Amino acid sequence: MRTVLGVAGGIAAYKAAHIIRRLRELDHSVKVVPTANALNFVGAPTFEALSGQTVTTDVFDEIDTVNHVRIGQDAELVIIAPATANIIAKIAAGIADDLLTATVLTTTAEVVVAPAMHTEMWQNPATVANIATLRARGVHVLDPAIGRLTGPDSGPGRLPEPEDIVAYALSVTEAAGASAAEPGTFSAESNTSTAETGPGSDSLTGRRIVISAGGTREALDPVRFLGNRSSGKQGIALAKAAHAAGAEVELVAANIDSGLLSDLPAGITITPVESTLELQTAMHASQPAADALIMAAAVADFRPAETTGSKMKKTGDDGLTLRLVQNPDILRGLVDERVGAQIIVGFAAETGDAQSTALDYARAKFARKGVDLLVFNDVSNDRAFGHDHTAVQIIGSADGQTTIGEEFQGSKDDVSQKVIAALTEQLTDLESTP
Repeated sequence: MRTVLGVAGGIAAYKAAHIIRRLRELDHSVKVVPTANALNFVGAPTFEALSGQTVTTDVFDEIDTVNHVRIGQDAELVIIAPATANIIAKIAAGIADDLLTATVLTTTAEVVVAPAMHTEMWQNPATVANIATLRARGVHVLDPAIGRLTGPDSGPGRLPEPEDIVAYALSVTEAAGASAAEPGTFSAESNTSTAETGPGSDSLTGRRIVISAGGTREALDPVRFLGNRSSGKQGIALAKAAHAAGAEVELVAANIDSGLLSDLPAGITITPVESTLELQTAMHASQPAADALIMAAAVADFRPAETTGSKMKKTGDDGLTLRLVQNPDILRGLVDERVGAQIIVGFAAETGDAQSTALDYARAKFARKGVDLLVFNDVSNDRAFGHDHTAVQIIGSADGQTTIGEEFQGSKDDVSQKVIAALTEQLTDLESTP
């Protein structure tokens, strides 16, 4: 495959070398097109040695072959990694003042953008709007990873790992190839009701769904934490179901076992987080470009008021007193910052008590949170966490009245099909509303 690798001028440019090597291992012909600033981080000889092709940044080089047009025309795949806030802004504005931006403007190939920048830049309203513009035009934009940035800074903005970028790019081209190879195909099964069979294979095509999963951990010291028993299995099943329905999926994964994550299909973006505050940051960063948000993660209501820098020691037989502070209500915050006709789905794992049933508490949560759908499961007597079988009821509204679906029992994959079907129906209803 003829692949163009664009490299913008950020500290993560060194990772482009690993991307080139991986693509070459997969028999790609790789044409590296850096910006002039990128060459301040990695020199042209490195790119040329790894790719086996000449490297230039100027539209006036190789004029005899009309290089600034030919490269984009010949490309079968374009990857930009790292993509800085500057290059993203140029592409969104249609600027073509160097070889890379001219290549993007002329290509008809799939374009994959892997951003890398400081958190403040990623969350700036200008960048948020530019990312939304690119996605609306069909450009495939990965969300950056959360982690260590330049210097002491840490947060969302880190370039995803090279192997993840390559895997995502290949999944994009495979999906595009399958779509082109089978235009107008029709399955008799796709003519049945999604309420009965789950979402169709293309019912969420063109949609971006962000799903949180797992359980947050609140650090007490470098060794201990306050956590919960969520395995993340339900969120993973939801991500698979949304992906199978054609959606572009980001999974914000809170402390999920790597073995479970390895089962996800290629093309699902994984954003790892640990604490509730990290989860909040990741969800709000991804919200502006999402058609729907599904909050399936089990979020800690409280966190320690103080975290020690070293392991706490026993101090006799007096025990330990912890002072806790309340965590932000992420779900309510997402509802308050809803973007346009965005659909927001919450989960309620409840138990009953002497005052009310578990369903009563779920119904009250639905009214309090303001979500479009609430997936309720009764977790009394260890009925849900860690198991592959569960039972849920989907709470919604119609004509201003709360509706409560019949209890649905099955595997977490079955439940996910049910939830994605309900979400698809919500999105379809919005489109048909005048």
